[in-house]
Amino acid sequence: MRSVVLFIAMSLDGFIAAPDGGVDWLTGQDSAAEAADSYGAFVPTIDTVLMGWNTYHQVVTELSPGQWPYEGLDCYVFTHRQASPVPGVRFVSCDPCALVDQLKARPGRDIWICGGAQLIRQLSDRIDRLQISVIPTLLGQGVRLFPALAREQKLRLTGVTHSNGIVELTYQPR
Repeated sequence: MRSVVLFIAMSLDGFIAAPDGGVDWLTGQDSAAEAADSYGAFVPTIDTVLMGWNTYHQVVTELSPGQWPYEGLDCYVFTHRQASPVPGVRFVSCDPCALVDQLKARPGRDIWICGGAQLIRQLSDRIDRLQISVIPTLLGQGVRLFPALAREQKLRLTGVTHSNGIVELTYQPR
């Protein structure tokens, strides 16, 4: 069965973006050092990407404005906005939990929750694995990874790696 995976980076103090939404702080402790490519190893394990409107907008306007980085993957963007059709992207306004349940029942590779914080919160009960890269930066404020969960969730640490000051933690629900 497919797994739902939260693969994301956060600052040491728990933020996934600066107050203005910026992510230019997503670097290791030494910009000249080469970091492990956990993203490159992760992408072949998925075939579906889920994201909210703000994450989608940031991808197409700031992070990868000239080229859609999720070519060949099924991409669902949760929004109530009217959006022009984009090849490879489905704009949906349905219940995220219901869609994830449908996707998990289909054959395929894993499902990636790319962001943002609101979508992560809505799908927190559906996450099968959390892969969180902790960046050696203290932001002090910004967009929290887990702003306000409905209930406590206990996790089991299943993996730890580190490179260039970035610690990647892998958890599964207990």
